[in-house]
Amino acid sequence: MIGKARIHLYKPIQVAEILYRDRVARDIDLEDVETYRTQSRKWRDEVCMRILGSSSTSSARFQDNLFDPNATPPPVLVTLGKINRRYNGAVEAYIYEAFGQKHAQMSKWLDYVRHSDRTSFKLQNFIAGFRRDPGLARSVDKIFEIVVYALFSTLLEVLEVKVGVKIEKIENAILREFSDFTKKVLGLSEAMPETYQDAKVYRVGVTNAADRGLDMWANFGVAIQIKHLSLTPEMADDISNNISADRIIIVCKACEKDVLISVLRQFGGANKIQSVITEDELDVWYEKALLGKSATLIGDKVLERLENEITVEFPSTVEFDRFFKSRNYHQLPILDIWCD
Repeated sequence: MIGKARIHLYKPIQVAEILYRDRVARDIDLEDVETYRTQSRKWRDEVCMRILGSSSTSSARFQDNLFDPNATPPPVLVTLGKINRRYNGAVEAYIYEAFGQKHAQMSKWLDYVRHSDRTSFKLQNFIAGFRRDPGLARSVDKIFEIVVYALFSTLLEVLEVKVGVKIEKIENAILREFSDFTKKVLGLSEAMPETYQDAKVYRVGVTNAADRGLDMWANFGVAIQIKHLSLTPEMADDISNNISADRIIIVCKACEKDVLISVLRQFGGANKIQSVITEDELDVWYEKALLGKSATLIGDKVLERLENEITVEFPSTVEFDRFFKSRNYHQLPILDIWCD
């Protein structure tokens, strides 16, 4: 489970907190999943908020498959519980040690961004580092999302793009009757029938890959779905059917020319998919942003936003170190527990 988990390790942490509760409070029965099925999410989230600053936003159904037969069902937890109690929490420590190692690997790439400038940062090297590292490979899609956000949000800002909402017919009986609606929902009135604001994109938040959900949305009517995979017609169909938006932009790792033509022919226009952007195109845009004619206006902002988003998504290990030591995990024989 740890090897397959993303860097946040929400499910392994939930296991650790079940074992911690069993060892310390002793008010649950590991053989009876109902004594901890729902409560353990709260225990996990309390720890995650402390060491990550975030908690799982996955669906209840996805979270609950932690206890499926092919994951960590009660019999497995019973066995782990016995080992954990025998070694005073060493299984918990093993899980949190893995968490610490993954975040140490992430810190290396955060430092790469921090210490890069417009001439030294290479997008392909950055993304490839996550693909190559077994501990980070599961998080490459989240990094890909951050890469997209940093560029898109910066370009919209420096281009000074504005979006507006306007009531065409001010002399309208419906407008007068529903003036409270237009004021509260649209921010418009007869006196101010139109308004403009900066165009922006927003990241929806941390979600699990098994959840079908939106990655980014824009206040100018576009939904942005990001997949660090090669686009297929089946994937495009799934995105088109599961996202409620008039226009969708797909950002993906790659897309064969014939697939692109097929996707835009089948799902473009009235069928919602506005465009497909590949990693190669992102690389070209990053190079322009960092080294092009307007690099002095764009480059540093892109790198700063990239750093900020990574820092928010993958917090510092300082608080984790405090947590780890507060439970005395650093004093336990983590490796020896598997030798018996």
